[in-house]
Amino acid sequence: MKTFQQSDRLKGLPEQFFASLVKKVAKEASEGHDLINFGQGNPDKPTPEHIVKALQEASNNPQFHGYPPFQGHGFLKEAAASFYKQEYGVTIDPTKEVAILFGGKAGLVEIPQCLLNKGDGVLIPDPGYPDYLSGVALAGATLTKMPLTEQNDFLPDYSSLSEEDKQRAKLMFLNYPNNPTGAVASKEFFEDTVSFADKNDICVVHDFAYGAIGFDGKKPRSFLQTEGAKDVGIEIYTFSKTFNMAGWRIAFAVGNESVIKAIELLQDHLYVSIFSPIQKAAEVALLHSHKSVQDLLSLYERRREVWVGGLQNIGWDVKAPAGSFFAWLRVPKGYTSTEFSDLLLKKAHVVVAPGIGFGEHGEGYVRTGLLTEETRIREAIKRIKGLGIF
Repeated sequence: MKTFQQSDRLKGLPEQFFASLVKKVAKEASEGHDLINFGQGNPDKPTPEHIVKALQEASNNPQFHGYPPFQGHGFLKEAAASFYKQEYGVTIDPTKEVAILFGGKAGLVEIPQCLLNKGDGVLIPDPGYPDYLSGVALAGATLTKMPLTEQNDFLPDYSSLSEEDKQRAKLMFLNYPNNPTGAVASKEFFEDTVSFADKNDICVVHDFAYGAIGFDGKKPRSFLQTEGAKDVGIEIYTFSKTFNMAGWRIAFAVGNESVIKAIELLQDHLYVSIFSPIQKAAEVALLHSHKSVQDLLSLYERRREVWVGGLQNIGWDVKAPAGSFFAWLRVPKGYTSTEFSDLLLKKAHVVVAPGIGFGEHGEGYVRTGLLTEETRIREAIKRIKGLGIF
């Protein structure tokens, strides 16, 4: 059988760091160990029943069995606009300022290909979501990493960027509430971001995947709530986390009209939109009762208290996240993030994600997901205590 070579574009894609973690976890599981997995970012609760019912009913509609409109149904774009008005007080034109996406990840990977030419610069948070790198690689663009440090509340410091990096940059990714750190952005930070982007002609892409998950009674801010934000960028909102619809692969981008137009142009050549019943169910998720969202937030907040409080009680100096369903924990002295992750996996059979997998400034931390039942969280704390390292 002939072996055909991959394109240079595929060969240039970044290595998937977490593939090695998956292999390690699979090996431990194959040996019969009872693993408690905090390393994943996959919601552990089902999609709310009223959303599933909407899908079932829409699937019985023969009008939804053919090709959907290339750029998505108007009813879903109108629902996205209504949602943003209700939740954030932001006015969105559903005909020009909304693009339907095949999940948030697809949008994040598509945008560099929509806006960048070879050699253009992109500002990326470090640590950050690894798939930001994928779209940049496919576009042949040049990376500049923005360190997110605990001393600066895990916010980038724009004043630390060189003039060369600012002049070359055409695009910037941000993500608050943040994966992996759990940090949130302030009104002042977003105002500084709009000013910085406007001055330097940079398009901001705000990944708002965890927009519904803020703790201690504080609702995360939308980037688009900032005056002038639509002039300089867009925001991506996914159904995966807010509505436990990770497997449904649906999201939307809202904001700057020219960016939305570019996304839809690219997608016209890639897809014939998303199965209409999924779009109908997404409309129901946005417009109907959000009690399930509030219940989910309460669940994550309880898990946060059990996990962080329990670790503090055994002597691990950790801080509670302000948002997202992740906790970003500093590893004990004497370990790298990978060494400590391996120790927890092999000796306690607890899975965490090493911080180095999110970028060089993730070294010294591990990411843990609040996606495990409380009884299992307490068992994990007991196992970690039994290692005798705190």
